[in-house]
Amino acid sequence: MDVSKVVSFSRNFAVLVKVEGPDPKGLKMRKHAFHQYHSGNTSLSASGILFPRRSLSGGEVAAKLMAEAGQDMALVLTVASVVEPFLTLGHRTTSISQDPVKFIPGARIEIMVEGQLNSEKEAPFWVPAQLLSLVDVPVSSAALQSLIEACSGSKDSGWDVGWSLVSAANGSQPSIKIGHYSKPLMQLDEPLDAKFMAKSATRMALLGVPLSLLGQPNMSFASSSSKGDTLVALGSPFGILSPVNFFNSVSTGSIANSYPSGSLNTSLMIADVRCLPGMEGAPVFDTNGNLIGILIRPLRQKNSGVEIQLVVPWGAITTACSHLLLEEPSEEGKAKQWGSEVPSVKPDSDIPAQVAIEKAMESICLITVNDGVWASGVLLNEHGLILTNAHLLEPWRYGKGGVHGEGNDTGLKPYVLGAEGFSSTRSKFWEQKSQTLPRKAPADLYSSVGENIREYKHNLLQTAHGDIRVRLCHQDSWTWFPANVVYICKSQLDVALLQLEYAPGKLQPIAANFSSPPLGTTAHVVGHGLFGPRCGLSPSICSGVVAKVVHAKMRLTQSISQEVTEFPAMLETTAAVHPGGSGGAVLNSSGHMVGLVTSNARHGAGKVIPHLNFSIPCAVLAPIFKFAEDMQNMELLQTLDQPNEELSSVWALMPSLSPKTEQSLPSLPKLLKDGNNKQKKGSQFAKFIAETQDMFVKPAKLSRDVIPSKL
Repeated sequence: MDVSKVVSFSRNFAVLVKVEGPDPKGLKMRKHAFHQYHSGNTSLSASGILFPRRSLSGGEVAAKLMAEAGQDMALVLTVASVVEPFLTLGHRTTSISQDPVKFIPGARIEIMVEGQLNSEKEAPFWVPAQLLSLVDVPVSSAALQSLIEACSGSKDSGWDVGWSLVSAANGSQPSIKIGHYSKPLMQLDEPLDAKFMAKSATRMALLGVPLSLLGQPNMSFASSSSKGDTLVALGSPFGILSPVNFFNSVSTGSIANSYPSGSLNTSLMIADVRCLPGMEGAPVFDTNGNLIGILIRPLRQKNSGVEIQLVVPWGAITTACSHLLLEEPSEEGKAKQWGSEVPSVKPDSDIPAQVAIEKAMESICLITVNDGVWASGVLLNEHGLILTNAHLLEPWRYGKGGVHGEGNDTGLKPYVLGAEGFSSTRSKFWEQKSQTLPRKAPADLYSSVGENIREYKHNLLQTAHGDIRVRLCHQDSWTWFPANVVYICKSQLDVALLQLEYAPGKLQPIAANFSSPPLGTTAHVVGHGLFGPRCGLSPSICSGVVAKVVHAKMRLTQSISQEVTEFPAMLETTAAVHPGGSGGAVLNSSGHMVGLVTSNARHGAGKVIPHLNFSIPCAVLAPIFKFAEDMQNMELLQTLDQPNEELSSVWALMPSLSPKTEQSLPSLPKLLKDGNNKQKKGSQFAKFIAETQDMFVKPAKLSRDVIPSKL
């Protein structure tokens, strides 16, 4: 389907959920990014999905709910966080009670639905609703808990579940930063904190709505989804603040990653999509109009403020509440539907591009140095030559601390990247007990390599950069390999080359495109941003467009003519880049590498701007790709070490020097510059003052007008 058709179709199912109740002390809005408070009442809102009662299973529990709710009843599924503040105290616990959930006196729920679902109404209208049940999703909760705990080993990085606006407003979000716990309302032991947050974030609420839904079309479930698949979310950000303006807003993106990695039964999806508070509970569809899952509150990194959008797959939800909802389809490759009519959809036209990108992702590897930092890398040939960033190996050249991130940033400012405008996108982790990475393995565990590679390894490899290990996706499994440094660029380019000590067979090197990508074309950034070795995730993919291509003049030293040619010197994309993504690849829609991810920008306060990032075009890296063919001619790499002022100014984010203007200057006497002159420096200065005293006049009175700053 066209995206516009998917949006029109999904409007039949997306709703706005409003919960209102007495709140004399104004406490119900805690842990919520927005609310309405009037005359002692607080209103909260979220998004939800509306579906007919025929989607209920024929079990005893479902029959009991329908008997209590009434025959003419539709269902709404939303996140439990919007209703939990108004539950009685006995139901605000970490586990769901067997007793029916109850609201405090005076609390009520309303649902806003599209007018097209009722032939008598044209505009959206409100319908009262009742809370039927709370539903935990164990597999998604366990996946989120595992991800949080794996990411919490850094000294300066804590993780929250919730919107960043919450902490900015009241600081009430529960934290899981190691050694610093902010307790939720219930007093929990520290080991249960991550478990509590994960369970609370993935919990759902099932509501009953008095609607017949005779005009609602049938909807299918997506049987499976892959990384890079396009998704469409329809939610109501800040819905109760102005429903007319925000009801059922559209956001599109793609699936960046899934957890557990490589499993057919996905428990949790990471989405590369723009979301705002109030969109939790929104249904997420693919481009064929099939339901993928439900959007929940994001995972947020405290030190950077980066929000990672999460989607609970519909299959995980139906498995968790099989006693209430129909199970997901069991037939491979087919979608199950509500109703009897199958909607006619066309095959996804993006499948060839997705296949090419998935193939290219096999060339992206994870690199660790001394178990202190990690970054990404790109496999260049079948012999195990890997391209990455120099700041991973020599961070002090770019104003960074040691490999463990210790020390301050007051040292040498990065010459290539400029003072403080850039953020190198490597990331840090620290070992925890029982979670050490595999050590170097003996050579007999790997397939042998050719004699020319061994000779090259002996003569040119550098071993003074610590313990370097590389994780490759080799033959559908992850394998760690020791590696050594081949080359580190000493000039303006932040690039380095690594060589695996033991190169296995059937490696999948990247294919490069050396042309300048047209502005506005699709760009996919693939790397290990934010989620490092502990998380057990494959590379994430974030999509955007090529926003800017900055050109500079370079001399083609490898050519005979020695001509000066204009090259693309920097790529800027709108795809999200996070710490740890350094050394990842920028791919076009054909799966060809067009750039090497290097850095992104920061706000003045230190916050990373993920969607403003900078990459080195493959056209500049052409000597490296040429060297990768046989790895013999080091002169190709030495051409990159030659200084280039124009290229340096581009990467320093500084404009080129303007041409000198002819300006009349006072005729100053020529100072004595003869090295054989025996006159002392003091005498030279005195003579200079005496000869130029007429030029030193009393300055004019300065104006007291305040000149506004341009910064």
